Amino acid sequence: MIEILTSAELDRARITGRLVGDILHALKARCRIGTNLLDIDRWAQQMIIEAGAVSCYVDYAPSFGSGPFGHYICTAVNDAVLHGMPHDYRLADGDLLTLDLAVIKDGIAADAAISFIVGTPRAAEDIRMIATTEQALAAAIGIAGPGVRLGDLSSVIGDVLSGAGYRVNMEFGGHGIGSTMHQDPHVANDGRPGRGYRLRAGLLLALEPWVMADTDRLVTDPADGWTLRSATGCRAAHAEHTIAITDAGAGAEILTLPGT
Repeated sequence: MIEILTSAELDRARITGRLVGDILHALKARCRIGTNLLDIDRWAQQMIIEAGAVSCYVDYAPSFGSGPFGHYICTAVNDAVLHGMPHDYRLADGDLLTLDLAVIKDGIAADAAISFIVGTPRAAEDIRMIATTEQALAAAIGIAGPGVRLGDLSSVIGDVLSGAGYRVNMEFGGHGIGSTMHQDPHVANDGRPGRGYRLRAGLLLALEPWVMADTDRLVTDPADGWTLRSATGCRAAHAEHTIAITDAGAGAEILTLPGT
């Protein structure tokens, strides 16, 4: 089912989205060389609870995971790209870290992800890869609006990613979001323009381009049954925002920007 929010629900979505953006912004500022991933998870838990929100992840148990996720944030390091389960690891100088956060507040969910380098970058490719995912996300948001087809968004994302030389994985992509975290429609990170569902005002989408440096193949970490890593051990990056499709002429509104 594709959920279309009322104006009152959109107002609540703005509050949830700002919360997600603020938490990610605060967590990024606290991540240093030597920071433990479990501390990041604990900080996220505190911020979510203090805001009167609920984590979308703790009890999340889809078919592609190994039981309930059990943590408050995804922390993907270096060759990990999606669903990174926090564990006892201290960040090293030059690590490429992705933080992915989704919460529900007052019945509406929001979802966002950021990738960044801890300390000193090891390679220019890391910076280029992060920038490319952000450019693909911005390109899709830039054309989103009522009447635009899902395939148009997918095509724009794919053009930016493949144009930068990256292979695009089609197993995981963006999605509808609203009263729950994952809803229809699926938004693939590549596609054909002019195809698929026409966007409507009141629709929320979590758009999330992600790439791996030299492959499009994923493997699941056997240690936790959740963390998805690049099949070659190369590094990966991920960018995500929740957006709201607004009335004709207004395009799309980014909900998960930080306000602080």
